[in-house]
Amino acid sequence: MTTTTLNPPVGRGALPFIDARHPDRPLVVNYYRPARHRPNDPVIVVQHGMLRNGDDYRDFWIEAAEQHNLLIVAPTFPNEEFPKAEGYNNGLVVAEDGTIAAREQWLYAVPARVLEALRAGGVIDQPVIRIFGHSAGGQFVHRMLATQGSEPYAAAMASNPGWYTLPTLERRFPEGLGGLDLDREALVRWLAYPMILFAGDRDIVTDDPNLPSQAEALAQGPHRYGRAHFMLDCARTEAERLGVPCNWRLITVPGIGHDGAAMSRAAAAWWFEGRIPSTEELKPQGTAVA
Repeated sequence: MTTTTLNPPVGRGALPFIDARHPDRPLVVNYYRPARHRPNDPVIVVQHGMLRNGDDYRDFWIEAAEQHNLLIVAPTFPNEEFPKAEGYNNGLVVAEDGTIAAREQWLYAVPARVLEALRAGGVIDQPVIRIFGHSAGGQFVHRMLATQGSEPYAAAMASNPGWYTLPTLERRFPEGLGGLDLDREALVRWLAYPMILFAGDRDIVTDDPNLPSQAEALAQGPHRYGRAHFMLDCARTEAERLGVPCNWRLITVPGIGHDGAAMSRAAAAWWFEGRIPSTEELKPQGTAVA
């Protein structure tokens, strides 16, 4: 495959991106590049929510980018080219006829290929790379870790997903990892990775039309906050059954609901300041964004 090159100018912007595995489905890479950022300075990959608003999610991180010298990279999957949950959250893994698509077609490898394009453009070399996803992006991130492994991400947060793929081979994807030709070793690696479940304790609405409500999701709890606890409990139980470590962690963000802006600010503070800010600090704009 021909290597795509990305070399965004300093500042805030967006660049078209054609993924070699999906040449007929153009993406957009929303980015913010501080003037002082160098190839080995930190990188944050940000996965947007159901609104496909990578531009908003990039903007949520700009203040932290300037403060901590972060390159923000927000691969954006337009709904027209990647429709519904099947075309984004679920990674194009399950084809329209219910069969499992060829692994090379799964979307979960796309962010890593965006990073390779930035490396080819000389923008990054070997930086510490973290990935954050909120809502549908949180679904994307944890399924990416489950199916692709953790490379090249030193840290990962799945923030306020609507529901989860459980760490079991006994249930078919996306409820579990069954049918994907993954083995026990892949499951053990996922459990061992220090994935963070990032959960706003006010994300407890049960009548949100965008909250997944199929039977498999409802079995995980009535709302997103409850489902985060269900996921961690399930992981610990499975790890105990297998006799292996579970290094996942659930971090609660007090006073915050389904708010992508506030959760982004909380994630930046957790990673780069070692703290969760107060509710007053997290909601200066007072607007929740999915």
